[in-house]
Amino acid sequence: MPPSLTTLTDEALLALDTLAGRAAGLVNPSVRLGVTGLSRAGKTVFISSLVHNLLNGGRLPLFEAVRSGRVSKIRLEPQPDDAVPRFQYEDHIRALVADRVWPESTRAISQLRITLDYESASGWGRLFSPGRLSIDIVDYPGEWLLDLPLLSQDFRAFSETTVALARSGIRAELARDWLALSATVDPAADAQEATARSLSEAFTAYLRACKADERSLSTLPPGRFLMPGDLEGSPALTFAPLPGLPEGRLEKGSLAAMMERRYEAYKTHVVRPFFREHFARLDRQIVLIDALQAINRGPEAVRDLERALGDVLACFRSGTNGFLSSLVTRRIDRVVIAATKADHLHHESHPRLEAVTRRLVERAIERIGLSGAGIEVMALASVRATREATVKHDGHDLPVIVGTPMAGETIDGETFDGERKTAIFPGDLPEDPDSLFEDPESDSRHTLNFVRFRPPHIEETGGGLKLSVPHIRLDRALQYLIGDRLA
Repeated sequence: MPPSLTTLTDEALLALDTLAGRAAGLVNPSVRLGVTGLSRAGKTVFISSLVHNLLNGGRLPLFEAVRSGRVSKIRLEPQPDDAVPRFQYEDHIRALVADRVWPESTRAISQLRITLDYESASGWGRLFSPGRLSIDIVDYPGEWLLDLPLLSQDFRAFSETTVALARSGIRAELARDWLALSATVDPAADAQEATARSLSEAFTAYLRACKADERSLSTLPPGRFLMPGDLEGSPALTFAPLPGLPEGRLEKGSLAAMMERRYEAYKTHVVRPFFREHFARLDRQIVLIDALQAINRGPEAVRDLERALGDVLACFRSGTNGFLSSLVTRRIDRVVIAATKADHLHHESHPRLEAVTRRLVERAIERIGLSGAGIEVMALASVRATREATVKHDGHDLPVIVGTPMAGETIDGETFDGERKTAIFPGDLPEDPDSLFEDPESDSRHTLNFVRFRPPHIEETGGGLKLSVPHIRLDRALQYLIGDRLA
């Protein structure tokens, strides 16, 4: 991680916290798993399905400890951090299984602890291991993760970067009102609260327009502008980047100086506490992305997703520790970048979706030098909402997916009511992932047919017990993220 993201005070506090955590881990071993997702990627669904499958004996053939029978008991336990809201697993899984609706996204940090009793696969492990591992799942919005690069930027750099991006591509039209308002303002003029509020509201409207489904752009800091919570209306959220800042030190009492002060307050009171108290304490991380949504919106959305993932990966305290350094320093030593909603494609296209995901991160990995961290990319479906079938079309077998489109979804002019199933040919992803990053001549959106499906109907056993939620490659993600800790 670039040194400018942390202060000496941060590092000292993190070292003390890590040392205390390692001592506690000798008696109660645990691993902190960060789960985040860029816009609409389904992190709430991922956590709910993961926990449901573990608790209910789901099909997890690639999760070796469960497959081999070495795990004897799995249970939810009280989380270790009393000041952090609990992830409301029971409410979310009820929405998925009983109501067949997708649960609402969480808009703040939450946590859940699930504990596994297991027998080590090795004799030495059985001798020295307590045979118990707690997984502390830390759920947080992807927008918060995208804020971390701000820690290494001053207000001038933030303004220059944000304004330059806003003037490019499809963002230029979305940012028109905000940029036009900014052009009427003199940064050196006396600070006025009404001016700051107008600029902040116009800038926030621009960010919301970028995030909207019809654009699906991903690089959207500052994240709290889109989910302010109890900070709404506070000075720390009443600022905006300014074009044309004067050279040198910003004059005290000017609009620019006030914006700079509030930007620094945002970093101090919003971004840095999240980094120090939550993000820097993670051991493993999964980042969920909705690559299909970006592909459906075209090359600019795909390139913007690549940019966002580059910013994300640059923030990880990644790498491996030696024994002594691990006592005072936490590093994320395994990262999964997962393209969700793989059930919206026939399995024949899954390798191509993984190739697209790999292409989205490979340049960032090379640029940032993350060779010390284990990074895995995969395509998965936390909840499989479709099944596969084959239909005859012009004398040929056509691979399709069958599911229940959500109410209001339209296919070939037909609007669905949320009850009737249908078969859909979703189209093919290109063999060459690079073509998705190129300009409209190579735009392949016309070959893709993505719709939103309802969660599946879950059958009951004779005793009335709901079977586990179906998924695609959830077990592969589990094995990579925590399999070594159960060896």
